[in-house]
Amino acid sequence: GACGVFFKKGYHPTSIREIGQACGMSMGQLYHYISCKDDVLFLVHKHMQQVWYEYLKKSDLEQIEDPVKKLKQALYHSLQFMVENRKLIQFVYSESKYLDKKYLKIVLEMDNKNVLGFWRSLLEDLSAVTTIKGDIDIVSSIVVYLQAFLALRGWTLKGKERKDQEDCLINFILRGLGVISNAEETSN
Repeated sequence: GACGVFFKKGYHPTSIREIGQACGMSMGQLYHYISCKDDVLFLVHKHMQQVWYEYLKKSDLEQIEDPVKKLKQALYHSLQFMVENRKLIQFVYSESKYLDKKYLKIVLEMDNKNVLGFWRSLLEDLSAVTTIKGDIDIVSSIVVYLQAFLALRGWTLKGKERKDQEDCLINFILRGLGVISNAEETSN
């Protein structure tokens, strides 16, 4: 409920009363769970982390043995999440600066463990069969950031097929990792 109001009005213009109404809760009920609007912002960030990680875990990746194919499928799956949850991704990226420092630390730890950990694991598996260009910790952060491109900058691609956007971005990532060459580009 809070996300809907935040997406429509923005973080700062939204009142606690509006959040309560959107959630179908009285002010008393809402204050039972939170003490201020900053708590809601933290819960939105936490929710995004959990939803993204659960989405990644639900893919059929465990059945794929080839690390290159597994990475490629994970990228397609994650990009679908990014597009489907565009408003949430945009909100989290734009409003993170308002998180209380203690909450920011928790969110960043969750991201490092869950999201970055997921990609780090895939890249470690990949490095067992091919040489990856770059440090795995740095590269995993870059891969995560590049996936947000469609949610954050997709507006610049009006008229381009979503599949073409995904293929281009995935091929860009795979070339950057040194997994494929320009001649080897493929689609899903």
